[in-house]
Amino acid sequence: MCGIAGIVATSAAAAPPTREALARMAASLRHRGPDEFGVYRRGPAGLAHARLSIIDLKTGQQPLANEDHTVWIVFNGEIFNYVELRTELVALGHVFRTESDTEVIVHAYEAWGDDAFARFNGQFAIALWDETRARLVLARDRLGVRPLHVCEHAGRVVFASEVKGIFAADPSIPRALDPVGLDETFTFWSIVPPQGIFQGITELRPGHVRTYEGGEVREHAYWRARFPPDHVFDGTLDDAVVQVRAALEDATRLRMLRADVPVGSYLSGGLDSSLVAALGLRVKGEKFHTFSLRFEDAEYDETGFQRTMAKRLGTEHHEVVVSRKDIAEAFPAVVFHTERPILRTAPAPLFLLSRLVQKSGIKVVLTGEGADEMFAGYDLFREAKVRRFWAKEPTSQARPRLLERLYPYLARSPVTQQAMARQFFGKNLDRWQTPGFSHDTRWHTTGALKRLFSRAMRDATKGFDPVARLLADLPPELPTWGHLAQDQYLEIRTLLSGYLLSSQGDRMLMANSVEGRFPFLDADVVELACSLPASYKLKVLDEKHVLKRAAAELVPEEIVRRQKQPYRAPDALSFVGIHAPQWVGDAMSDARVTAAGIFDPGAVGQLWSKCKAKKDDGQFSNADNMAVVGVLSTQLLHAHFVAHPPAEPKAVRLTTLVERAP
Repeated sequence: MCGIAGIVATSAAAAPPTREALARMAASLRHRGPDEFGVYRRGPAGLAHARLSIIDLKTGQQPLANEDHTVWIVFNGEIFNYVELRTELVALGHVFRTESDTEVIVHAYEAWGDDAFARFNGQFAIALWDETRARLVLARDRLGVRPLHVCEHAGRVVFASEVKGIFAADPSIPRALDPVGLDETFTFWSIVPPQGIFQGITELRPGHVRTYEGGEVREHAYWRARFPPDHVFDGTLDDAVVQVRAALEDATRLRMLRADVPVGSYLSGGLDSSLVAALGLRVKGEKFHTFSLRFEDAEYDETGFQRTMAKRLGTEHHEVVVSRKDIAEAFPAVVFHTERPILRTAPAPLFLLSRLVQKSGIKVVLTGEGADEMFAGYDLFREAKVRRFWAKEPTSQARPRLLERLYPYLARSPVTQQAMARQFFGKNLDRWQTPGFSHDTRWHTTGALKRLFSRAMRDATKGFDPVARLLADLPPELPTWGHLAQDQYLEIRTLLSGYLLSSQGDRMLMANSVEGRFPFLDADVVELACSLPASYKLKVLDEKHVLKRAAAELVPEEIVRRQKQPYRAPDALSFVGIHAPQWVGDAMSDARVTAAGIFDPGAVGQLWSKCKAKKDDGQFSNADNMAVVGVLSTQLLHAHFVAHPPAEPKAVRLTTLVERAP
């Protein structure tokens, strides 16, 4: 796991990259890779790398090249099937100097060109510079586990794992938040790549390859989630249980064994992380470390289930207890690392958890991310199924009663008051067969927060419809898929990469130099999950049915059958009361809000007064929670990167320096 960056001059008039600029880029990413730093520079191209040593600790330094030093690479991530690919490449005559997965990528590119990326089972962001062709190749893994941002500015392509790396490269790159990116975030909870949150900076789409060569830019998808009706799994449910368990065992084994450092596991107390931890222990055998979050607020705490699983596994178990005060104090650092607004505080405790992992001497952890998307675990999928069932008889009084089975973990659940629930969930029932129906309640609720935007922001996005843009860019074959498949695709497209794997995943882990590995996002597991009939995943209203059965022999019954409780943390309550730090009031002040220009100070003032008045009873609506966190995180983002840009990063010693005469 690492941080990558680079600059390529695509115009003859543009200045080539300097060693100093590349070193600054690497230094700005030191949290992603504190072990070694490297730079390659020749003619129009420069690559930079900050390394977290996981595989081939002795000879895996980057930038790395092929035998004749004509193809150079910087790489962030892991290729889990690199051993098998290496064997295939050796048979084709390729000669290796290292034991790293990085070198496998270089030779795979030589052998198969851009088709190589579809062969990788991994999590990666890759930049290749082909000297002979003066060709830059940028690629990102299937589901967007690893980030890659790109800026085309003044005749140069500047790219980096994080936006701060791009800003470190060139002080002339504008620093401004993008109104369209903000509009998307306050609709979907995240930007949807290629849209970025900063003007002029895009995010490479997951599963895509982009090339710059001869003045032309080309981009294509080498993979996307597909649920084709003619490739549905044709075995029984029992067959599916066996195959799901076997696929997860293989995925976990790869992620445990393909590392030259100890691997631990997160343990939330839910089904997904418990199953992954159990499979990880099978591979490790002993002295396996697990890590859990605890909360002072009982509503969010899952300690009992976590300790039950840790005791069953006999792991060396570590815990961090998080309070509202802890969340508020960590929040500025969290936003500095997310580099985007967030509407929930959930990333903050994960930031504190990864700090515990790092202090425990563990560099790699397994997590359960992806299970809900791949095996239909969210209440949103159940909600859509109930609403479609209701839509077929919209006057029925019995069918909407099924809504009462949803969101049991929410203290202020939208289904507790029947009249309001029927009004809320009964909207757009006539559109039950159209794409986006499953998500329209979420998008409507989140989109209402845009009432807080300033007049200038509303003017800047006038006429822009983020939902229409998303729906216009769906796969043409999507209407032929089943409804659950359509719903899963939208969840993968909008929330998995942009929020869960970024703000809660990669950024919170790498903030403390920890790599996360996700067995549920293994290429083979994903393909299997996408092929399963909907009824195997969502059986009536039993979410993740096939996964529960696959976990039955490994996870205690009380965890397998426990009531669904998604990971959450205290939101607005973290920022009101006597424990709230000074920065909160400053960020919400009329002066700061006016200066940033994103929100209307009057609207923010009313929201803030309302929330402070409720600090004792804590009865915040879902909308108020999102509004407070969204405003605070956006204000912090503006302060960090626009109003008060970070100081030049502290210099690093370049372990690898390759400078060649043009």
